[in-house]
Order: sequence, then structure tokens, then C-alpha cells
Amino acid sequence: MTSSASFNRRDFLAAGTAAGCGLTLANAAIGADMLTKGKSEHVISIWLGGGMGQIDTFDPKRKGDPKKKLAGSYYDSIETAVPGVRVCEHLPQLAPLMDRVTAVRSVHHEVIDEHAAATNRMHTGRPVSGTIAYPSLGSIIAHERGAAGDGVPPYVLIGYPNVTRGPGFLGTRDSYLYLTDTSQGPAGLARPDGITPNRQSRREDFLSVLKRNADPTTDQRLLDYDAAIEQSLKLSGPEFMQVFDLDREPADLRNRYGGEFGQRCLLSRRLIERGVRFIEVSHNLNFLNGIGWDVHNEGILNQHKLIQELDTAVATLITDLKAKRMLDKTLIVITTEFGRPPEFDSGGGRGHQGTAFSCVLAGGGLSHCGAWGETDDVAKKIVSSPVSVPDFFATICAAVGIDYHKNLYAGDRPVPITDMGQPIAELFA
Repeated sequence: MTSSASFNRRDFLAAGTAAGCGLTLANAAIGADMLTKGKSEHVISIWLGGGMGQIDTFDPKRKGDPKKKLAGSYYDSIETAVPGVRVCEHLPQLAPLMDRVTAVRSVHHEVIDEHAAATNRMHTGRPVSGTIAYPSLGSIIAHERGAAGDGVPPYVLIGYPNVTRGPGFLGTRDSYLYLTDTSQGPAGLARPDGITPNRQSRREDFLSVLKRNADPTTDQRLLDYDAAIEQSLKLSGPEFMQVFDLDREPADLRNRYGGEFGQRCLLSRRLIERGVRFIEVSHNLNFLNGIGWDVHNEGILNQHKLIQELDTAVATLITDLKAKRMLDKTLIVITTEFGRPPEFDSGGGRGHQGTAFSCVLAGGGLSHCGAWGETDDVAKKIVSSPVSVPDFFATICAAVGIDYHKNLYAGDRPVPITDMGQPIAELFA
């Protein structure tokens, strides 16, 4: 069956596949109308490559001591706007905003040692498969919701292209536009030197002639490729490209966002204003501290610089969106491969931990509570409200009004959209 045929079948079966999409019998009896649904329109997903340590950021515990091999937090903790919820001392700007934030402290998966496999898990919600290429969360949301405005892509990646961020079996229509430097914008959309508007127009006229004289095709891959070319031509125009001109923003606001990572967060706000649905922003893109968040051994010595940079940019993003009355319709998500154990390694740093770690949600019209889920006294084991990766994905999908129980189709093969995840219902109260 072609992708087009699968699309029609999907529409035909949409009302009749609830039980097969992972609903419990009780939920199936209630019906699809009882699905948890939020009112958010956009997602800004911040990716912390390397593995952010929950015990040193959003799930602080007793103070440890690497020299004495005493397990615990590397830093002191501070109070927040939510009574009983504390965060690392290097998050002072986010602390008073935690009533608009939920640190989900009980996320878990079984991947420990492989960064690539864990990165794939946290982007697709599933283990790596040898038989099927699963779509990323960004592509799923692009597929289900499309762009929120005309003349813009639904999905933008501010980071390096990677298969884990891609559309998988959904195809190129649901892929991303990417850039790595906010001062230049998407390189693929900038005309090379010497290509004048007249020359570009002649090229487009020639392309139109070739398309008119080509044999008709029903191959969905070719149709998707043609659609991608058409979209690229539209996006290369000045109307969309001006969104990347950050000099249009007040200088004091740009300064509050901070360095290059902060400028990516500012750009993400401009992109959602223009109508982009999903944006992934990579933090510390080129591992400016040498290792990113993968703080083995002496790598932990400069971890506070990463935390401070994150604090500055995300706190400014929240307040900026709030000032523009966009926070309730924009879900901010912070994810990472896995967490870090409370014990210190031989060099004073930390290893990897997938059994309990933190991911963060902010804005998006959710009923935030500062923190959700609970770990033990050293953030090593979950003691209440575990949240699987599919559950976390379902929460995001529900927040943007996507049916997290439906099937997508890889040819004839039904694929549950979130691997049967259930959203954190309390966040939608």
C-alpha cells in the first residue's frame, strides 16, 4: 500500500480504532471524547545533549562530597515560588517562576551507556528498531498539526541535522528546516552570491517548464520531494527570512537572553510568532565546555556554567512569552538523554542513570505544580508517580491537542503514536 493509500485508510479508521490504540477497556467504553486535551498551539523543545544531572538541577537532595565519596548533590539548593519545591542554587532566575513550571522528576527508561540510543529514545519515544524508522516527536506534531501560519515550516531545528530528529516513516513532508547559527539563518535558504532576483526568477521558470513536461507520477516520494522544493522556494523569500533578523529585537531584551543559546531561544519565540508549530533548540551546540552535560570526572567542575546559561535563557523566554501573552499557548519542554547517579566517579564526576531523571515542562496552559513525581533521598530511585517516556510524550501531545491514542501507519503497519503512553492527567486539571 502506498503512503497515499495509508493516509486514506487512516482517515477511514480514525473513529473505530480506539481500543486498538492502547486504551484501557474503561477508557474505551467512555470514548474518545474523554481524551485529555490541552490548548497549547506551539512547542519549544530544549535539548540538553550529554545527560543533565537531575540531582544537580531540578531534583536536588542532600549535599554530597566527591572527595569523601559521599553521594548527593554537588551544589546547595534554594527555595522556589512553590512551597516544598527546591532547585539548584544555580537556577535563581527560574526559582521564582516555578509556579509556571513542572519538573517531572520521575521520568525513566532502561538505556544507560549509549548516548545515541538514549538520544533516539528521547526523540522518538521508542527503542531503536532494525525494521522501522520511527518519527521524532517534532515530526509527529508537524504531521498532526501542521504549521500554525501561512508560508512557514511546521518544524524548525536549531541544531545539527540527525536521523533521530527526523520524520522516519512519515516522509519528508514532516521533516525539519534547520540552522546552526542564529547570525546567518538557514544556509539552505540563502541564495548564493551572484544569484540575482532576475536570475532566480529565470531558474524558477525553467523548473516550471520541466515539471509541466515531466510524466505524471503517483510515487509519493517524488510528490513529497516536489512539495519540499516548492516550500523551499517560498521560504527563501524575504517575508519568512526576516524572522531570523534578531537585530529587530530591543538590545536590552537580547542582552537578557544571554549568549548564543539565549539567542536561539529568542529566535524560537520569533518563529512561533510567525506560525512555526514545533522548534527544537540545542543547548551548548558545539560543547563549548568540551563535554556538554556529560560530566564524567573533572567535567563536573564547569557544570555550573551550563546550569547558569540554561537558567538565564529559559527564565527570560518564560517572562518574554508571558509579556507577549503567548506563554499559555506555548509549551516549553526541556529534555536530555538520561540523568546522572548520586555517586561520584573516581575523578569526582558522575556516570549515567536512566532509572530516574528529570524533564521539565513550562507554560502551555498546564496546571503547573513546580514538581511532579518523587525520587528517594539521593534521586536514584522513583518512589511515586513514575512517568515513562511514552507517558511524557503523551503529555506533550495532549497539551497541543493531539490524540495520543491514535495510530500512525508505516505502510499497512499501525504504529501507536506514543507507544501507548498516558498523559499526566493532573497537569490538565
